[in-house]
Amino acid sequence: MDALKTGVDHLNDLIWDTPDALPFLVVLLLFTGLFLTVRLGFLQLRRLGHSVRVLAGRYNDPHDDGDVSHFQALSSALSATVGIGNIAGVATAIHYGGPGAVFWLWVTGFVGMASKFTECTLAQKFRVVHADGSISGGPMYYIRQGLGPRWHWLAILFACCAVISSFGSGNSIQAFTMADSFRADLGIPNWVSGLVSATLVGAVILGGIKRIGRVTSILTPFMAGVYVLAGLLIIFLHLDRLPGAIATIVSCAFDPPGMIGGFAGSTFVFTLTWGIKRGLFSNEAGQGSAPIAHAAARTDEPVREGSVALMEPFIDTVVICFMTGLIIVLTGTWNEKHLDAVDFTPKNAITVVVPGAAVGVRGLVDPGDRHSGVVQVRDGALVDAALVRTHAIMEDVTLTVGGAPFTGTFDTIDGTARSFRNAEGTVIAATAVRVNGRTLLNGSPLTAKSFQVGLSPLLPGGNYLITFAVFLFAISTAISWSYYGDRAVRFLLGPRAVLPYKAVYTMVHFLGAIFSLEVVWGFGDAALGMMAIPNLFAILALSGIVKRDARDYFRRMDVEDATRRKTPGT
Repeated sequence: MDALKTGVDHLNDLIWDTPDALPFLVVLLLFTGLFLTVRLGFLQLRRLGHSVRVLAGRYNDPHDDGDVSHFQALSSALSATVGIGNIAGVATAIHYGGPGAVFWLWVTGFVGMASKFTECTLAQKFRVVHADGSISGGPMYYIRQGLGPRWHWLAILFACCAVISSFGSGNSIQAFTMADSFRADLGIPNWVSGLVSATLVGAVILGGIKRIGRVTSILTPFMAGVYVLAGLLIIFLHLDRLPGAIATIVSCAFDPPGMIGGFAGSTFVFTLTWGIKRGLFSNEAGQGSAPIAHAAARTDEPVREGSVALMEPFIDTVVICFMTGLIIVLTGTWNEKHLDAVDFTPKNAITVVVPGAAVGVRGLVDPGDRHSGVVQVRDGALVDAALVRTHAIMEDVTLTVGGAPFTGTFDTIDGTARSFRNAEGTVIAATAVRVNGRTLLNGSPLTAKSFQVGLSPLLPGGNYLITFAVFLFAISTAISWSYYGDRAVRFLLGPRAVLPYKAVYTMVHFLGAIFSLEVVWGFGDAALGMMAIPNLFAILALSGIVKRDARDYFRRMDVEDATRRKTPGT
């Protein structure tokens, strides 16, 4: 696990982390979104009403080519975007980057609407209808057909990255967050949750995009509606804190506090990076995943489907993610330490440090502060040692075995604990040692605590609402991402490779549930970045085609809408 974490960290450093400067991918994402927003004339504001009319079915034609309706395509794509990123991703952004990360996450959603419009329009324009009538589309197709044969290698690169990312951001992260939430709130072991969810995911994805579309068109509106209503209720119950929370988010976006998430060294760049990184993970604008789903929509107007797609970042990030971040800041849970209990295993990323140790950026502890040697434990209390978890020093720590305070010793090497022995010298398994203490929460447990605190004046047990939402979000997102991966596999290896891919995908879902938070999220971030770079290059290069097609389409639709208004009943 340590070796895997080290490898994932190095890969993330190459993609996301640039010391004292904006990371390349952050610059590329912002530049692309802003460039397309200006080039398309702020289309995400001017044509939002048209998007709503398309979704309402005004322009539907059952004779158009495609596998699913506009709404089912949006639901499939939204089920892959409205999910864990809205619950755990926002919480992670605030944990690492502070409240200001919510502002930059919101900005990412706004400019991402133009990116999503562009890439989904291109996916429809360059999609392929197979001999069996099924549809394939997405960046690998518009790179190959739009940029020309000499860029075929870039299409292959994107497809490879899409397969990798489907295992990471679209699958293992969903499984881990769901299992972690069940562990924290219901005490269910991670492997049990992973086995159940993997079975459900496998049963649905074997049915292909039509079954995926049917399932997600029911799940997505229901789960998003329940989540938003609960969030609005919390905001209503704490209206007196609303102005202060918004002021905190805006001020921290440009002037982050010196201590964020329990560690020193936060900077404006760090806050900006975490907001954009989690924003991209949540709405996937520019990543190239959603175009694969939108390519299957029944329409002969590519721009029409692009107009539907631009609603995704609006719903996902501008509305839902911002609401989640607002609730976390509103309730004050982001910088308070709360009771938590985990077993003493590497996957829970517990570091043993000397008293007075400092925790740095990304939870790094100076080698001189990592404990090496023997640690004494008396009645559950550590002697001359402390623990770091979720990038902060734990307080009021008690070690227990079988519910009773532990007395004995354990060895440490460079901060890693091993060889537990009780007072009689009997070896105790690390999985049997429970760490109880107060620590900063991260991921879905932080959001769950925020909903629990926020709903407590009216409804106790608000954290269980998040547990339920995480389960539905994780299942629906993993289902949709399997389709993205199988289209990429088909592009690379042909239709025979799709079924083996689905089998591996289901197995990776289970493995994601039992790996550590840092490894799973790190792998997801790295895969997401690798997938986004070739797609961003392609949509920038092909944006002129989209601008021309959009101008022609909306000119025709304006005439058609004017005719409808003049002719009642049409």
